[in-house]
Amino acid sequence: MAPPAAAAAAIRCSALILLITLSLLIHLSVAIYCDEDDCYDLLGVTQTANSSEIKKAYYKLSLKYHPDKNPDPDSRKLFVKIANAYEILKDETTREQYDYAIAHPEEVFYNTARYYHAYYGHKTDTRAVLIGLLLVLSAFQYLNQWTRYNQAVDMVKRTPAYKNKLKALELERLGGVTKKKKSSKQIDKNMEEELSKELELQIKGAEKPTVWGLFGIRVILLPYTVGKLLLWNGCWFWRYKVKRAPYSLEDASYLTRRSLGVPFESWIYMDASTRENLVGRRLWERTNFESYVAEMRKESKRRR
Repeated sequence: MAPPAAAAAAIRCSALILLITLSLLIHLSVAIYCDEDDCYDLLGVTQTANSSEIKKAYYKLSLKYHPDKNPDPDSRKLFVKIANAYEILKDETTREQYDYAIAHPEEVFYNTARYYHAYYGHKTDTRAVLIGLLLVLSAFQYLNQWTRYNQAVDMVKRTPAYKNKLKALELERLGGVTKKKKSSKQIDKNMEEELSKELELQIKGAEKPTVWGLFGIRVILLPYTVGKLLLWNGCWFWRYKVKRAPYSLEDASYLTRRSLGVPFESWIYMDASTRENLVGRRLWERTNFESYVAEMRKESKRRR
């Protein structure tokens, strides 16, 4: 019988904790307006009082508790509460929200959301919020890209291929003569850092971040980007669809890249002869592309 008794005790304890949590939340949904007090009680009016009665009650209390009329510190604190209660009840919208919170204290999150929207929503410029959001997202994106890039660079620097390139560059700078007597480790490290700057590290998937690639900058330049894209498509249609002109090298390279699904960053770091060969095969034409794919498959099987 011990396990069922323990389970029942645990259920009762959980129910008690849930009840206490709900009671605290319900209390908070009303307390956000006038803290621990009732806004109507602070002004000495009933919930059915009209706006004129509320205004008269506030002016009467302000004459008694205003800091200019009453220097007592406790009066100053009480006047702050009275002024806050008047600000809530003098406005029909906030008064209706307060009455609703009193009548429905169980709707904690709804009452809280209405309160903060009423008091802070109209004070916030939507444009400022959007700009701030773009700045935060862009900063996070920039830091994330730099972190990924530095991690990728550290991994590449540990590979034998990178170390071999570094040695070859050192030999080239020293005229093919290696140092027989090594200096201190600090000097070697400085030499390595200096040489590594001359090596262009192009890492796919972790490119060096730039300001122009940030989300915020792209949003700002969106009208320019759209206009440029429309102009480019218009020129393309006129040049190659209407006038039937031959493709330029740049446009033929673009068609080749699009057919192969190769990103621009990977394309520009290809061997020049490989690029010329691919462009010359006119892979944007379906028959040529199918022939190329068949050749690649045969080559892949042969290597296996």
